[in-house]
Amino acid sequence: MTTPQDDSALGELLPMEVLEGRAREAWDWLLASLLNLDVAIQMGLVLAAFIPALIFGPRLRHVVEGLAGARIKTGLARRLLTAAISLATPLALVAVLAIIRIVLGAIDQPFALIDAAMSLMTAWLVIRAVTLIIRSRFWSKVAFYVAWPVAALDVFGLLDDVVMQLQALAIPLGETEDGEPVDLSLFDVLRTLIYFGVLFWLASLAGRTINGQLQRADEISPALRALIAKILGFALPVVALLIALQLTGFNLATLAIFSGAVGIGVGLGLQKTVANFAAGFTLLADKSIKPGDALEVDGQFGWVTGMESRYVSLRTRDGTEHLIPNEHFIANGVINWSKSDKVVRQHAPFGVSYDMLDLERVQRLAIEAAKTVDRVVSDKDPVCNLVEYGDSSVNFDLRFWICDPENGLSNVRSDVYVAIWKSFHEHGVEFPYPQIDIHVRDMPAGMKKPGAAKAD
Repeated sequence: MTTPQDDSALGELLPMEVLEGRAREAWDWLLASLLNLDVAIQMGLVLAAFIPALIFGPRLRHVVEGLAGARIKTGLARRLLTAAISLATPLALVAVLAIIRIVLGAIDQPFALIDAAMSLMTAWLVIRAVTLIIRSRFWSKVAFYVAWPVAALDVFGLLDDVVMQLQALAIPLGETEDGEPVDLSLFDVLRTLIYFGVLFWLASLAGRTINGQLQRADEISPALRALIAKILGFALPVVALLIALQLTGFNLATLAIFSGAVGIGVGLGLQKTVANFAAGFTLLADKSIKPGDALEVDGQFGWVTGMESRYVSLRTRDGTEHLIPNEHFIANGVINWSKSDKVVRQHAPFGVSYDMLDLERVQRLAIEAAKTVDRVVSDKDPVCNLVEYGDSSVNFDLRFWICDPENGLSNVRSDVYVAIWKSFHEHGVEFPYPQIDIHVRDMPAGMKKPGAAKAD
């Protein structure tokens, strides 16, 4: 007779006793940590905190809006005010929770759940404030993926352990002069990125504010404004990075380790970029090109609408925007129609028939026609010169002056041509058709000579 086996195949696959032990431990933790009087009291206080927050939050919003709403209309201050007004009720909730936490700490009562609620609520406020103030989808996502994980880890008491693990993941960079090792941990990298992100946003805000003040300063030339803006655009991010490295305690002397690699990278891959960057400073420093100038680059006419660190933005009369590298202006050269003086001379060549005998009259009519065009300056008289006896016409060159080349060159030349056309037709001056004289030396065989039929 066989005896029954105590162990089944399922028991061999799954350690039931271990699983039951884990389940009992989890249940005991749940009873001890959550299902007790202290936790129930704290949850009740959290729920009760919503009542004064909902009462005083709208009142606080109306008070803030009444005091500062009429004074602050635009800019960053207005966005801060809008964020404070929108977040009045959540801010009141955090304030009530903070008061409850202080009271519980004063009477020696547990307040872990209150701290957890405050951490999660503060994280939500940070994310919401970033969305309302900065109005950037990128920075909103950054705040979401940074604030919420930090708050969740802090609630469950895992933040210190995670920080220790991140600090343990380090890369040795070398040694200091005293022989102490220098490491770069993942925690330092993350902390530097957070500091740099905040400081970079502040630097960008400061740069936009300074540029706005410079644009309103009429005594500063456009070239100097562009130069200052370019210097700020380069210097402020660098300063933000250096401050972020100092805040994390990073030893800047260790950056010398990477100087060789950076130099090789600049020499091989960033040569054009560095050349354009240096050329941009040169163009602004010598004032050869400035915003608003009328330029002709490789036969393309337009005016400068912006000078960036890498390129100059040239807007043509077609409405297209040409982004021309700064190096091109130094290496190839361009025509600046408005560098030292905006009064420039234009040419309008034309021809008349050989039947016209009074050539001085043609010159007078052309000059008077040019003077009728509005954009032709009146203090410089047009000049009409006879330049050659052409194949079909007597050719002249009408030269006139304008003072606004940024408004276009072809259009004013067209207006002058139209005025000449009207004046010549009114006074009987003929524009010739192309004329070609053909002399036939020998007639092909079988063809009669002209006049042979009449002779017959």
